[in-house]
Amino acid sequence: MHMEILPFTIAVPDAIIDDLHTRLTNTRWPEAELVDDWSQGAPLAYVQEVCEYWANGYDWRTRETALNRFDQFTTEIDGLDLHFIHQRSPHANATPLLLSHGWPGSIVEFHKVIEPLTDPTRFGGDAADAFHVVAPSLPGYGFSAKPTETGWGIDRIAGAFATLMSRLGYDKYVAQGGDWGAGITTALGALDPTHCQAIHVTLAMGARPKLDKELTPEMHHALERLQFYRDWDSGYSKQQATRPQTVGYGLVDSPSAQAAWIIEKFWAWTDNDGHPEDVLDRDEMLDNIMLYWINGNGASSARLYWESFGKGTRHVVTIPSGFAVFPKEISPPIREWVADSYTDIVRWQRYDKGGHFAAFEVPEVFVAEIRSMFRRYRPGF
Repeated sequence: MHMEILPFTIAVPDAIIDDLHTRLTNTRWPEAELVDDWSQGAPLAYVQEVCEYWANGYDWRTRETALNRFDQFTTEIDGLDLHFIHQRSPHANATPLLLSHGWPGSIVEFHKVIEPLTDPTRFGGDAADAFHVVAPSLPGYGFSAKPTETGWGIDRIAGAFATLMSRLGYDKYVAQGGDWGAGITTALGALDPTHCQAIHVTLAMGARPKLDKELTPEMHHALERLQFYRDWDSGYSKQQATRPQTVGYGLVDSPSAQAAWIIEKFWAWTDNDGHPEDVLDRDEMLDNIMLYWINGNGASSARLYWESFGKGTRHVVTIPSGFAVFPKEISPPIREWVADSYTDIVRWQRYDKGGHFAAFEVPEVFVAEIRSMFRRYRPGF
């Protein structure tokens, strides 16, 4: 068994950057949409604008250097090289915190929260709220290796992440996640309760709505969001869950396709005023897209849907759990609907601003929420 932990620095070869620029320049574009909004997908003019900037304005080397301010490593777990950020706090008795991203996210989602989480006193906070942050790239995402066999679903990833925390010397830890990260975090809470002391999530897509009593306004809102997702917003998931290989050809070959595939979700799932750049700047969106493009992860990231949709275990989490509810989440969680699966909910906080990518969109809110949730679970627990 290979248990070595190796330092890792993001260093993308010039040839990959040159090839990217060539492909962007030679993009074969479709005709424009026949509507004046995003209802047929990411608008041609905007995708062209982003890709022109990607080719001629975006400076990957500067962005690469910024991402390398975090301490990064790789280690082999269950036959797969796992890439992860491990940013230790300078403060004594910091709480080990595992952050899990999802699709179409990456470790880039956490670039605005890692420093205030690890070193709160630099940002006007209290040293007692410090965390040692561990943020892995999911298998088949970013700089983690791509699985070469089937079976890498949510539970196996959760097992790998539990092993990672143990290998880093954290006998006890807390965990947080959104999107697939919420599923992984939930699995950790159910499968590793001896070591995982508490969890926090922002999404519970597996919860079954209970419609046997009068619905609250929050329930109506969640059902409306869920119905819209099913009718108009979930085509990507059906494709990735049924034919990830097929969609992978276009995503891995065409940077404009990969960009549009992800940017559309930044438009759909952030709390914006009609445009994704109301919430996220163009550079950070491209940072995230680059982590899919560099290693050609269009198919490997999509396979997580094939591995997980309808195939996972419905877990019951008995350790302390917390929820942050954001209005523009795909379907905001409802306490009564998740209580059967999370039997010890110790925090339920509703916000009036924010969407699917909480750490990315509202980092100050996210940091405050994490501190509040896990303040009671300091080392020694």
